[in-house]
Amino acid sequence: MNHRKSGRKLSRTSAHRKALLRNMVTSLLEHEQIRTTDAKAKELRGVAERMITLGKRGTLHARRQALRTIRSKDVASKVFDELADRYRERAGGYTRVIKLGRRPGDAAPMSIIELVDREAAGRGESA
Repeated sequence: MNHRKSGRKLSRTSAHRKALLRNMVTSLLEHEQIRTTDAKAKELRGVAERMITLGKRGTLHARRQALRTIRSKDVASKVFDELADRYRERAGGYTRVIKLGRRPGDAAPMSIIELVDREAAGRGESA
């Protein structure tokens, strides 16, 4: 039974899973949209939303907590300056997962995970 066990293992060790999610959240916050499998996108949602919430908090402690996960100081400054202002009035739900279908090679279900309000913020470029 899998009661009270949260999170997906993604067929990886805990260290590999932690590194994978750190790299993916850094890429998502930098490019504001990435393409990945459904399971990874769903697991990434919580990490990305937590980083934006820390950015909205704006304290030194919150910045240090975010830098434990975000692997780039440039991306961290973007979260605390640009994204925190963009989502100041939003109470949560900063990301959206859009299902794409199956990957041709191995039929893995694919998705796009992106930040909401990208176009409204003047970020019309496609990644």
